[in-house]
Amino acid sequence: MAATPPVCDFDAPAPDFDLPATDGRRYRRDSLVGPKGLLVMFICNHCPFVKAVLDKMVRDANELKSHGIGSVAISSNDPKDYPDDSFDNMKALAKRMRFPFPYLWDETQEVAKAYGAVCTPDFFGYNAKLQLQYRGRLDDSGRSPKPNAPRELFDAMVQVARTGQGPREQTASIGCSIKWR
Repeated sequence: MAATPPVCDFDAPAPDFDLPATDGRRYRRDSLVGPKGLLVMFICNHCPFVKAVLDKMVRDANELKSHGIGSVAISSNDPKDYPDDSFDNMKALAKRMRFPFPYLWDETQEVAKAYGAVCTPDFFGYNAKLQLQYRGRLDDSGRSPKPNAPRELFDAMVQVARTGQGPREQTASIGCSIKWR
């Protein structure tokens, strides 16, 4: 288990990427940014912390579209020791959950390293200028879903959409460590 650093590096630029997706296409960062910003989510298939909030991630990404925020999920785990995280299993999960965002495979793990991602889930919320404004958790679910938990990530990204700036108080995400090669 790992927790992200508790401090958001406000205004840090979003690293670029060009990665294959479960829908058979390739995506670059700039093709995913909404008019008000971008939410980059590092996830995987096997992590109980991701499983606990996956329905909420889908809900929030759908709702954030109407606020001008684009979303993308990236898996950087090495599937050698975690076969559930293979590209084929990523495709199956994206289809089963009807992801409203591209689910990208970071096979080399270079994108996760560029972002400084350390766990799954790990959330990076950017404004329209692609400046980091949120590096916190989705909510306080942990390993168990909490249906009525305050929507920390969603509320922060709506604030980013409205003002270009994220909340100064943020709680770090917690989850399984990224499975590095």
